[in-house]
Parts: sequence; C-alpha cells; structure tokens
Amino acid sequence: MAEAGTETGTKATAGAGTKAETGTGAGAGAAAALVDSALAPDPANPLRDARDRRLPRIAGPSGLVIFGVTGDLSRKKLMPAVYDLANRGLLPPGFSLVGFARRDWEDEDFAQVVRDAVRDHARTPFREEVWQQLAQGMRFVPGDFDDDTAFRQLRDAVQELDSARGTGGNFAFYLSVPPKFFPKVVQQLKKHGLTDAPEGAWRRAVIEKPFGHDLASARELNAIVHEVFDPEQVFRIDHYLGKETVQNILALRFANQMYEPLWNRSYVDHVQITMAEDIGIGGRAGYYDGIGSARDVIQNHLLQLMALTAMEEPAAFDAASLLAEKLKVLRAVKLPEDLGAHTVRGQYAPGWQGGAKVPGYLQEEGIAPTSRTDTYAALRLEVDNRRWAGVPFYLRTGKRLGRRVTEIAVVFQRAPHSPFDSTATEELGENAIVIRVQPDEGMTVRFGSKVPGTSMEIRDVSMDFAYGESFTESSPEAYERLILDVLLGDANLFPRHLEVEESWRILDPIEEYWDRNGRPAQYASGTWGPGEADEMLARDGRSWRRP
Repeated sequence: MAEAGTETGTKATAGAGTKAETGTGAGAGAAAALVDSALAPDPANPLRDARDRRLPRIAGPSGLVIFGVTGDLSRKKLMPAVYDLANRGLLPPGFSLVGFARRDWEDEDFAQVVRDAVRDHARTPFREEVWQQLAQGMRFVPGDFDDDTAFRQLRDAVQELDSARGTGGNFAFYLSVPPKFFPKVVQQLKKHGLTDAPEGAWRRAVIEKPFGHDLASARELNAIVHEVFDPEQVFRIDHYLGKETVQNILALRFANQMYEPLWNRSYVDHVQITMAEDIGIGGRAGYYDGIGSARDVIQNHLLQLMALTAMEEPAAFDAASLLAEKLKVLRAVKLPEDLGAHTVRGQYAPGWQGGAKVPGYLQEEGIAPTSRTDTYAALRLEVDNRRWAGVPFYLRTGKRLGRRVTEIAVVFQRAPHSPFDSTATEELGENAIVIRVQPDEGMTVRFGSKVPGTSMEIRDVSMDFAYGESFTESSPEAYERLILDVLLGDANLFPRHLEVEESWRILDPIEEYWDRNGRPAQYASGTWGPGEADEMLARDGRSWRRP
C-alpha cells in the first residue's frame, strides 16, 4: 500500500533536487535563470518557495495516539517534541494528538497536562497562537488495555478527528508503555479496526525499547507485532539514532574524502565507544533490576553506534541501504574466545558524587541485597571482515561514573617510524578522532605538534568542532526528528527487527556467561568503573580514554 507521508516527502525532495542540480556548473546566465526560477511560483503549488529547505520535511495530514501518555517519557520528551515541531512549522495545521491512559480526565484536562509539559520541557519558546492551533486537535480517552469500551471510544475519536481536522486517516500509535503490554495493545488495535487504514492512508506503530530481553523474546515480540502491522509499518525507537551527532557519523565518513582512506585496519589501532552516566537508577528499580546496563544500553545504543562507525558506504541514504550495511557489520561481529578476560560487569558501591554521599546499588530502595544486576558493563568485540579484522572495539557503559558523556573514539596506530628521539615524543600519545555524541556535541581531532621553543618537543594538541559554535541553530531534540520521521514514513533512523535480533545474538552468550560465573565487581560511585575493566585493556597494552 502506498503511504501518503512517504509519497509527499519523496515528491518534495525530487522537486528540490531538480532545481539544485540545474545550477551546478552553470555560467552567469544559467545562474540568473536559476534565481528567477526559484523566485517563480511552483506550478503545482503557487505558495511554495523552492528555497525553503523545510518543504520535503513537513508532515502531511496526520495524527498521533500516545499510549501511556501520563508517563515521564511522554511528559518530558514526546509532548514537548510535538509542540516544538509545530512551533517550527513542521506539522500540518490539522495535526491531532490523542492521549490514552488510566485517568479520569476530560479533553480539557489532557490539554492542560500537555501545556504544562510544554512550558516545563519544550526547547523552543512558547507561542500562544501555536498552542491554540495544536490544542484544538487534542483528545483524551480514559481506560486500560483490556477495556474494549475504551478502544471503541479511541476508534470514535480517531474517526471524529479525521472528519473535523482533516487527518486523512493517517495515524501513528506510539506505545510508550512497558514491553509486557505491547502484545495486548496491538491486538486491541487490530480487534477494533484501528489498524485498518482508509484507501491511500497509513497506520503505523512506534515501539520503545527494550525489544525483548534476549533473542528468543525479541523474536516472539516481533512475531506478535508483525501479525498486526507489516514490518515497514513498525518503527522501533532508539533515541540515540535521532541525535544530530550520531547522524553526523555518516556525514563525517562519507561526505569527506580525508577520513575514509584511514578508516580501516591499516591505520586504526582500536575503537572505544563509551556511554557514561553520573546518576544512579533513581526510582527505576522495578524496571532496571534484572535487566542491567548491558541489556539496557549495549544491546541497542552502543551496538548501533558501532555499526554506524564500522559499516561500509551505503548505496544510498535510504532505509534499505542503511539496513543492509549495518546488518553486515552486526553479522560479522566476533565474540572473544575468553569471555572472562575480555568482558567485565560491575555494580556501583557507596561513594561521593557531586559533593554528596550517595548509596550503592545494593542500598537503593527496591533492590535486593543479593542482586547480581550489572550497572557497569565493558566488552571487547571484533568485526571479522576485510576492513576491520584484528581491530578491537571496546564498548563500555555504566551508572554513577565520573561524568555524563557519550563518545566514539577512533584511535590510530602510532607512526611506524619516528625520526625524533624518545625524549622529544615522550608526551605524545596516539592520534584520535573523537565524536562527542552528548552532552558537548561535536568532534575533536587529536594530533601531535611541536611545542614552541628551542628544542624539539612534541605534545598532543586538539582541534575542536562544536555544534553550538559552528551553527546558529541549536540541535533539535532526538524525539523531534524521530516523531517527524514516523509521520513522514522515513525509516532511515529506526532499527529494523533483523538488527534487533542480531544485537541479541551478540549479547546473549555474554549474559549467559555472566549468569554462570560469579558476581559483578564493585566500583565506588564517582569513579570510572571497576579496576577489572582497566586490567582488561591493560592485557591488550591499551588504556581507557578519560572523557
């Protein structure tokens, strides 16, 4: 079935690309003609200005239904992202938002909750006229997931909005609920006809992680969801892929000639991918205990970052081409033969952080003193293909570490021959390209330079690119980009079910080994993890970067 959002976006993109290509390599006359044509009305739409680069990225008539609309994710991320998109002119005038939750609210109560969330968490300034237009399309349906009456009311609300707001029958269903409720929600949607789109319209499902807790459960969940929605209608959210700096990995590698010749085993010594948090589990004991950092972060975020870093150049920047290249990387991942020597798990112990005494994981409310759940995990993996054979990829994540940071460090080999004596280079490290995903979005290139003076002394220096300094526009929140992509039907930044299953295939043997062997190592809160993780790299003659 042709999907309206995708079709609209494709036509707009093609039109913009045609005008841009016309001006390439043209002389002064052609350039003048190009300006004239850009200023002339579009015959298909006389109000359209071809110079407006937002046009291919404006959603067509559509609506969004959020299940679990009272949760933190919805309040802090989803509802503010919807407002920010509207404020930036990227949503249609008749866009509609429906909330579904177990609350005794009227439509006006829901609108007030959304307004408060927007006031507290939106990235862009609050504008009353934007809010009023958005609020007219808000509806709330009270009920739980077993309530047939509630789903009939939801169907009626969707039909009413379709008529009153001109949504064109296009709706996305966002499951911001615990994974155990996914099957029930999608089955109820099917039972009450909400997955049946009118002719020429679309229905899509948006699913938050975790996608199962191992390979078997992921396959089972995928099978249940795909009974109701076709695979191309299912959008699995990994919010890291919506971050500007993650998308910039592809731009860095494939839009610049200077990096690609070096991006291989002949020049790269190793790669470190780090996601560190400086907070504990907070009030998430019920969710976190029994899952742990490896399942929570490595299985999705870090393996996706690894795939983007290691993949070959795709034939095109579209979902199918990106999926093909990422799958090649994930299928080529080779686990270490000795999992005890090349994997580490840990738990944070009491310590000092941010000037305050903080409890250890086993002292957190709701955590059993015998819990073996990991709050820190580090792995050594290899990609067994021609480009990367023999290059280790070190992945680590943890809570209560030194600071909040996510980065990818591509560390290069030392020069094979140095004409300088050892005293001249004793403070020289290895060249590195560091992509900072958060919070200081940007990139650093580290290289050696002579210290001013009469002697030959070489030290590391850094050349820095920061998004905030180079671009006048601030980076949008990841959920802004991802929600817009769902409405447009653009699946480039969403892991497909095959990627999810391959990621579990990598992690499952490690989790099984940990279950059979010992307890997590302890590390003091505010440090950079257990000593065993440092020893893991030291055995390879390397050390962790200090972000």
